[in-house]
Amino acid sequence: MSTSLRNSRRHWLKGVGLGSLTQALPAAEPTSARRTVYERLGVRPVINFRGTYTTIGASKQWPELFEAQAEAAREYVVLEELQDAIGRRLAELAGTEAAMVSTGAAGSIAIGTYACIAGEDPDRIKRLPDLTGMKDEVIIQRVHRISYDHAVRGAGTKIVEVETPEQLERAIGPRTAMMYFLPGNTNDREWGKDWIRLEDTLKRTKPAGVPVLADCANILPPWDNIPKLAKSGVDLMAISGGKHMRGPQCSGILAGREDLVRAAWLNSNPHSDSNGRPMKVGREEMVALYLACEKYASLDFERIDRENAMQARKIARGLGRIPGIRTSRGPFERMRRVHRVNVTWDENRIGVTARQAEQELMEGEPRIAVTRSSAGGLQFAVFMNEAGDEEAAIQRMREIFPS
Repeated sequence: MSTSLRNSRRHWLKGVGLGSLTQALPAAEPTSARRTVYERLGVRPVINFRGTYTTIGASKQWPELFEAQAEAAREYVVLEELQDAIGRRLAELAGTEAAMVSTGAAGSIAIGTYACIAGEDPDRIKRLPDLTGMKDEVIIQRVHRISYDHAVRGAGTKIVEVETPEQLERAIGPRTAMMYFLPGNTNDREWGKDWIRLEDTLKRTKPAGVPVLADCANILPPWDNIPKLAKSGVDLMAISGGKHMRGPQCSGILAGREDLVRAAWLNSNPHSDSNGRPMKVGREEMVALYLACEKYASLDFERIDRENAMQARKIARGLGRIPGIRTSRGPFERMRRVHRVNVTWDENRIGVTARQAEQELMEGEPRIAVTRSSAGGLQFAVFMNEAGDEEAAIQRMREIFPS
């Protein structure tokens, strides 16, 4: 860079302060004419009858969190001190030794896996995902294989699938780093009533010193499921903060054994030479997630369930009055209490396919997001809806299926 250019740049920077920078920003619109950020971008919001899908935003953040996030953004803090302070309270709520804020449940699974492999060893942390000389196998029940176990495989691990307690016992060996478990994949309200029960799993993993990481993304609500699972003896729990908890969408919690949570912290942001460094959690997300969890843990989930059930009944009743439309309820998730309304019709007689109806709902005004049922027709999942959403859905369906 030439001397003249350097001097020119230095002179310009010296004269530019925050005031002059803000003057360069577009003037704010009058309140009466102010458009939302989505309107300015030409993006239309969606009324959500799919559930907590990340692709449509997962959930709506509690409004009271925004001011706290703005407050957190105005000050510098030592992230480790903030993470420790928030982690202590999250651990109290979860009933575990320790906890930390992560980038969603998938982020918790990833850094939890790194912790089980590399621990707090600086050299091993730096070498991930090169697992030379480290334990490199993770056991998963075949029925627990889901796309999100990519967060486990991303550490460079080899997945060992099992189907029976006997296979699990034989699979545990000197190369076993951990076991990944889905407590929500059950047809029974009691923990672990699965193909290999959690109790039977822990009987084999505990004596062998193999930590169990439980993916808890689909066991909320209610919050009580978390401390209840913690009492079972699982070593780590990956919890979503941006779904039913209504914290920042990019937030989650890793809770469990103190040594493993500490190792996960060392394997993640802000430690630059770690596999988890790209999964950065800012002070704003930490503060907002903490406040969201405090609120969530004290909610009246029975009342929320009654409201969801009432909305589902209204949808079923309103759509059932449209000629040619049949409605039914279910399947009902007893653990999370997701209320679903199935809507079917004779496509040949009415001349509208399920695909067309789904598309029209998304393209109309307001936009309604639903799923197509595997049994045919559409499915409305009532889970985190606001009052009046059901009336909008009924009206839009009447427009698609006129009398």
